[in-house]
Amino acid sequence: MYGRGRSDHGATERSLNERGLYERAEAAELADRALDKLCTGFKSGGTDLGELLLYSGAAGLGKTAMVNELRKSATGYRDDCLIMSARGGEQQLKSAFHVVRQLFQTVLAKLGDARWQREFLENQYDRVAPALGLVAPSAGTQSEPQGVRDALDWVATQLAVNHGPLVLIVDDLHWADRESLDWLTNFIGRLPGLPVLMALSFRPEELPAAVRPLLTADQGALGNRLQLRTLGPASVERMVRQELGPDADDLFCRECWSITAGNPFDMVSLLGKMQDRHLEPVDENVSVLRELVAASRGPAITRRLEKLGSDTHRFAYAAAILDSEIDPGVCARIAGLTPAAAHTAMDKLREERLLREEHNSAGRTVLEFVHPTIATAVYQTILSPSIRTAMHGKAAQEVIDAGLGMAAASRHLLEIYPEDDLEVVRQLRQAADEHLAIGAPEAAKRCLERALEEPPAEEDRADVLFELGRSALLTDLSVTINHLRSALSAVPGLSPARREEATLRLGQALGHSNQMSEAVTVTAEEIERTAPGPSLLRLQAAYYMWRSFLRGEADGPERSEKLAELSGSLVGTEAAPRAVRVLRAWDLTMRGEESAEALALAEYAFENGRLVDGIGWTNTTWGFEIPMVLGLTYIYNDRLDLASQLSNEAASTLELAGWSGGHLAFTNFLRGMVLFRWGRLDEAERFLRNTLRRSDRLGRGTPLQWDIVGVLIDTLLARGNVREAVALAAEYSFGPPYPPVMVLPDAPTLYGRLLLAQGRRKEAAEQLVEAGRQLEARGWGNTVWAPWAGCLAVAVAEEEPLRARELAGQMLAGARRTGTNSAVGTALRMCAAVADPLEAPDLLRRAVDRLGNSPAAYEYALALVDQGAALRRVGRPREAIAPLEQGVELAAQCGADGLVSRGRSELVASGASPHRLQAVAARVLNEQERRVAELAARRLPIQQIADLMGVSEADASRLLASAHRKIGTGPEGLSEALGLGE
Repeated sequence: MYGRGRSDHGATERSLNERGLYERAEAAELADRALDKLCTGFKSGGTDLGELLLYSGAAGLGKTAMVNELRKSATGYRDDCLIMSARGGEQQLKSAFHVVRQLFQTVLAKLGDARWQREFLENQYDRVAPALGLVAPSAGTQSEPQGVRDALDWVATQLAVNHGPLVLIVDDLHWADRESLDWLTNFIGRLPGLPVLMALSFRPEELPAAVRPLLTADQGALGNRLQLRTLGPASVERMVRQELGPDADDLFCRECWSITAGNPFDMVSLLGKMQDRHLEPVDENVSVLRELVAASRGPAITRRLEKLGSDTHRFAYAAAILDSEIDPGVCARIAGLTPAAAHTAMDKLREERLLREEHNSAGRTVLEFVHPTIATAVYQTILSPSIRTAMHGKAAQEVIDAGLGMAAASRHLLEIYPEDDLEVVRQLRQAADEHLAIGAPEAAKRCLERALEEPPAEEDRADVLFELGRSALLTDLSVTINHLRSALSAVPGLSPARREEATLRLGQALGHSNQMSEAVTVTAEEIERTAPGPSLLRLQAAYYMWRSFLRGEADGPERSEKLAELSGSLVGTEAAPRAVRVLRAWDLTMRGEESAEALALAEYAFENGRLVDGIGWTNTTWGFEIPMVLGLTYIYNDRLDLASQLSNEAASTLELAGWSGGHLAFTNFLRGMVLFRWGRLDEAERFLRNTLRRSDRLGRGTPLQWDIVGVLIDTLLARGNVREAVALAAEYSFGPPYPPVMVLPDAPTLYGRLLLAQGRRKEAAEQLVEAGRQLEARGWGNTVWAPWAGCLAVAVAEEEPLRARELAGQMLAGARRTGTNSAVGTALRMCAAVADPLEAPDLLRRAVDRLGNSPAAYEYALALVDQGAALRRVGRPREAIAPLEQGVELAAQCGADGLVSRGRSELVASGASPHRLQAVAARVLNEQERRVAELAARRLPIQQIADLMGVSEADASRLLASAHRKIGTGPEGLSEALGLGE
């Protein structure tokens, strides 16, 4: 199928031997087949072309040679594929995005100039250009790491699809910087479906522990793991005779293999030295082999350098400090050499096969070590730590003088010994600022931790601690908490503005790590020491925000009164007064107070139809919590249209800002909740499951994850999938003990409903009684968020019918206080569930009237089916059919399969004719299912149906199978069921 992959194994082996790649035929053939599949498949419009080649092995086993061979082969397809390549460097481990920049800069430069790059990167430019080194980072900004990774995904995808196919090669991956490694390993998951061949080489034992399982595990159909091994005696013999002459003695060849242990790098180095010395491959020279091999290793390299003179010695050390893409001029200045002396040193090091010349992405001549093991050996043999740190200091200054920025210099600054140098502290703080701007908070954290060791001036220590805590806000909340606490308690302390920001950031970190009460305490303490003014009001808004999320606070009603007083006393149109009013709207919603008042207060968040500056999704004062509670206020007050607009705006705003981690996860949760309340249950389930998988990255047991799991359980119960809901609750430990924060929906109430759905009424009643007690003490009475009274009524109805009706009446009274149609309608339905059977139909008629005027489609369908069932039970079966038919149809549109099944059973029990049942079944098909069923009823073959509908044959078959299941008949009954006649 693929021409290059059909090569004769023996011919391939001979060809590889000629190129010095012995015993690598299988690996080379796999690479050739993958490359040919990629290029020919892309030309023919093929899909599923993504493939992964993993070259692993110890140092010197030929990994670099193999990826170089792949690069050469890909170059042969110059008009067919785009090549991106990079190499990790041991001394570049702390250079953020070092490998990523190598990959992208060269390709983007070849494809177009700076103007073309901006147009190509489109709205991703501001997010990704600083990380790629295309523009200098903006001071004082902070890019979210996940957002930068997502932008890199987008750029790589566009290159692959529009300029590809793409061959992406990274050598020495074990030395890739963390930021590049994170992106590369995550991008592996996107390979299926993309025209990308990714080749990675690494030493398995030196991979970071976090990625080792991913790159050493079986990748299935996606990847090929190519474990490189030492050469056998026969291959070594062929190498010797090819390089030193066909008459090489057998014993000599055998000793070459024995001394080098078949290591290809050692063999190549040994043969080079033999040629340099003009040594014959005869038995008499066996005694010098061990010395020649040892000359390529650490101590021997030092002795070799010493023999070359002090200038060459210093130049080699300076080169090892720079590590890769070594600029000869910079290297000379670090070594303190004149241009002439540096040129002589370079010549000597090239002659010794230690350095070689290369051309970098800009077309300039640079130096590289012949092999990374040589670079490592030279670096490790620098005479003393003091000399090493001095050279790093000089290197840092050279990078700074060249205008490459503090971030680029920081890897050298990190190697300097602390010497109470305030200039170094300043440089490290600036480097941290640049790292934050490109989405490398870990690199920023390293710089600031090192700045603390210098140490900073006493009056600056609190600021460095603050910056250190802020740098970890998106990656490590525990680090943020520790350092911000230290910054707030430091003496001398922070400026008032920074104290406020530190308190707000500390509150966020505590709140997002399940320490909401601590967030309240920290904010309250800062309020006590803050003078009246805008800062105080911002802190008060944060205080009431965190308190609004606490489930178990004892003085909830008192807090609500104080918030009402504060809200009523405020004037002005600044962000803080508006935020307080939004919080008051949320407080009224949770208390179950009048909906109209809450919605009126919510309007203060907007100006000219848009969220005001200062409380938007990317505001840096309170974070996304203020617009989040605004969205929840709309959800629980029957304004799903506004909540949907808000969540859609959030998604686009966060995407443009490059925030796609926890911020976007919360936004997606809000969108999933809107879908659930709207009754679009199948969409809600898919959306929430995807969001739940993403939330696992943020850690188990976070407040966000409790919320997602809660709404997903609610969705599964509505769909009739009780077993799945129970399994999900078990998987995520959703049950007692509950977190101290509010969960959406209320966790104890939902857990009680889950027990009730399993028929465990007594246990459910116990849970719901305690849930109600706590909620009443807290002052929370929202019957949609926590319908504990109605659920408890159902749980105790069989044994205590009077108590059940009192509880249902309590829920109805609370719902009427709120006044929304969905709340009142649902409460009326719960009342009917425990009422005298003769009273139930009227209660359900009123419930249907209310819910019919609400956006809660699933609740409306539930009330309709309940109404039909109640009418049947009191002997009015003919009246039952109409609401049952409407309820079944609506339930099917919602994806409430369990309700559809119950409604159809009620229709059968009500005496509905088979024709009516079939007509109802036909109506509940979605548009595509009905269309495919109508075509099938006309006896058209499935391929023709697929062509007419513009879908694949597989999709047409899936839609037809779904139609058969919903209608309840095979091909023979389709026409009649659809009412098409003969």
